[in-house]
Amino acid sequence: GNARIKAHAAAAASGLPALSDDSGIMVDALDGAPGVFTADWAETPGGRDYPMAMTRVWTLLEQMGAPEPRIAHFCCTLCVAWPDGADMLFEGRASGRLVWPMRGALGFGFDPIFLPDGEAETFGEMDPARKHAITHRAAAFAKLKAGLLD
Repeated sequence: GNARIKAHAAAAASGLPALSDDSGIMVDALDGAPGVFTADWAETPGGRDYPMAMTRVWTLLEQMGAPEPRIAHFCCTLCVAWPDGADMLFEGRASGRLVWPMRGALGFGFDPIFLPDGEAETFGEMDPARKHAITHRAAAFAKLKAGLLD
């Protein structure tokens, strides 16, 4: 929904096709939260604090006794909107589990606690080129390419 709202607003304002995305992390044990509110969970009066947000998620999981593995998914939705109101959506997902304590100083957001399926390093530890090849955004853009350009 957020990606669609942004793309349509840009297409209407510019009279040109527009591309937008919305991404977030969904934690199964939290019924998909924080999801579209991922950035909101990091908001403080002084700006975004992702270590605080990661601690909040882990603390909630501990308080509820969520079993291991704590499954999570980074999700990305791309929306291409045209000025006539038409649009196309492309969704990508990177699945994995949450780990604690935080690991790695690379990446951003929830990367230091997200261990992708089949990997030994969190997104926060991973070489950026490797990470970018397997992310939710890479999957969504591959679908966009196939849907629009191939």
